Amino acid sequence: MEKGQIVLNKDSYEIRRFIETMEGISKMLDTNYLIYRPILDGNRYITEQELSKALKITKRTLIEYRMNGKLPYYKIGGKVYYKEQDIIDILERNKILAFE
Repeated sequence: MEKGQIVLNKDSYEIRRFIETMEGISKMLDTNYLIYRPILDGNRYITEQELSKALKITKRTLIEYRMNGKLPYYKIGGKVYYKEQDIIDILERNKILAFE
């Protein structure tokens, strides 16, 4: 070994930092896997709970919107699903622009 060269091993700061970073990335990927919703025919479908949380409204309000025909939905085996793109379209149609 030449003078001035640094030897890295499992106790080196750089290696420990690298391992910590990789563990953080691994945890992030595990978390994202739990919330990942696969695409079905190019569309994502979300549950009542997910939509309620995303829009910050109660499930009761979602039920009212459904019953009043404000939100399209799908019901399969007693479970309610919303097409993500339908919700995005409704939000865009109801956007109020700021004054310029």
